[in-house]
Amino acid sequence: MSPFLLTRTLPEDATGADLRADVLHGLTRTPKELPPKWFYDARGSELFEEITRLPEYYPTRAEREILVHRADEIAAATGARTLVELGSGSSEKTRHLIDALLPGLTAYVPVDVSESALRGAAEALGAEHPDLHVHALVADFTRGLALPGTPGPRLVAFLGGTLGNLLPQERAAFLRSVRALLAPGDALLLGTDLVKDERTLVAAYDDEAGVTARFNKNVLAVLARELGAEVDPADFEHVAVWDREREWIEMRLRAREALTVKIRELDLAVQFEAGEELRTEVSAKFRQEGVRRELAAAGMELAHWWTDGEGRFALSLATAV
Repeated sequence: MSPFLLTRTLPEDATGADLRADVLHGLTRTPKELPPKWFYDARGSELFEEITRLPEYYPTRAEREILVHRADEIAAATGARTLVELGSGSSEKTRHLIDALLPGLTAYVPVDVSESALRGAAEALGAEHPDLHVHALVADFTRGLALPGTPGPRLVAFLGGTLGNLLPQERAAFLRSVRALLAPGDALLLGTDLVKDERTLVAAYDDEAGVTARFNKNVLAVLARELGAEVDPADFEHVAVWDREREWIEMRLRAREALTVKIRELDLAVQFEAGEELRTEVSAKFRQEGVRRELAAAGMELAHWWTDGEGRFALSLATAV
């Protein structure tokens, strides 16, 4: 079994406090919105895993294809001795990188808000790579991050297209915070979904089997369980739309009729008009020049750009300027 350390920088009660703050802010503003991170309780994570296997949902397959075919090039370009993964989850896709970076790789630093996910991934990796040192961080990487002392050069990986869930100002702040982590010789590996035809994009977020609809409505179950919200998911319908101007997908929940959602823990009553929508996710899509500009604004330079065979998804390798 590989050496394993776990450090918690996220307070034990942070999740509950953040949820209350986000709900109070998001459901009392116009238009109403909630951050997508609240999808991912145990049930939401199961549903998302199911989504990644749907025929309509191409991003996971496309990114895995790039990792399978380009991991050796990534390893050669970085020579990383430490791999840091932000939002690591189960670390499943990262195994391609780890395999390519070995034997030079000595440390893996997965970062996630879920301690259970980190422990599960560490156990699996420890069995596969007994000499790899794993130092897991229970942390929210959007709040800034201090990394443990590990040998360089370091490769910071942010995969899955999760960058697109951040609004432009949030993306800029996040990329600046990543730049602050990079020492000379370090690099960032960034996954981004690419702009493509509207039909393909919308289908990826509104599948025929209705799995994404259940995933979207799961946030209501989270509000009911954690905050005592009196809400029936059947009162809302799942909506996915493509915003051509901003080049992002929005997922929304639309009230089927006028209703009131009472949230006991916040002593709050939220009024919905018939047809009123609650935005639950933004998923921005990118073009190469846009990624280059955003990296440059954060003090990084796009060094390599890889796509899958159909040009649906990209991995960028960036270095500090």
